[in-house]
Amino acid sequence: MKRCIILAHGGAGAKVVTPAQLACLAEALAAGHILLERGSTAAAAVEVTIRVMEGSGLFNAGTGAHLQLDGMRRMDASIMEGRLLRAGAVAGIEHIRHPITAARLVMEKTAHVLLISKHATRFADHFKLERQTRRPRKPALPPSRRNAMREAVTATGPQRRMLRLYEKMLGLETVGAVALDAEGTVAAGASTGGIAFMLPGRVGDSPLIGCGVYADNDAGAVSMTGLGEGIIRIAVAKEIADRLAAGASPATAARLTLKKLVVRIEGAAAGALVLAPDGRFAIRHTTPTMCAGYLTGAGRPVVADRFR
Repeated sequence: MKRCIILAHGGAGAKVVTPAQLACLAEALAAGHILLERGSTAAAAVEVTIRVMEGSGLFNAGTGAHLQLDGMRRMDASIMEGRLLRAGAVAGIEHIRHPITAARLVMEKTAHVLLISKHATRFADHFKLERQTRRPRKPALPPSRRNAMREAVTATGPQRRMLRLYEKMLGLETVGAVALDAEGTVAAGASTGGIAFMLPGRVGDSPLIGCGVYADNDAGAVSMTGLGEGIIRIAVAKEIADRLAAGASPATAARLTLKKLVVRIEGAAAGALVLAPDGRFAIRHTTPTMCAGYLTGAGRPVVADRFR
């Protein structure tokens, strides 16, 4: 029997993490770990942990997801388990309170991995998943955000423009979790509302297996957060997992991969949860803050806004 472990994050960014966010993260970790102690799977623990954060409205996921340019919330989520390498994801789903549950249903009820857009929403409706209670309305931009958008748009080069927008307008991006259950299976998941005022149709790393999440019992579990355009191009989650499989520790695998991301991709901003099958883990980020924590079963959840 393995020692049950769960890690979770509420995103990496530049803004101050609030006490309410840290408290919610601790609550989410406790909810996930209770399932593990009762013999549930790592995937079930990852789902319930993320559901707590999606439903809180405190993070960029579920009810707290950013609005796109047309005033709509379109959300992405994914989940993967490491025993059979099963995975499920949704991209551009609308109105659903818990996109992570839709992703798990894709994994468990279909032969597919990724459903998108209105088709993902119809799929969720078929299973009668809970909807968000209020329809979001396109907000009026305050002067500070209008100026941030103007500065971002006028910056040189598309990647620099994206980075400026990320730095100026965003705080915490994405929620996610990784877990190890008593049977030795690992799982990883992520859920996000994307980038504030992004173009409709934009998809980041969170629903892309190997980019935002990856889980393999022979390697470990990884859940990413940050600017998806860079994470996708390095396929960061899979690279970290490959380093784990080759014998690197979680801390080393995360450090080397995030260093490569920063060197190769201008404006890289990312954070990672990394959990090995033997229970070793690491939390690393290139951003000023990362709302994250862990619970190993010994005591209370440990949560903080910086991990180095």
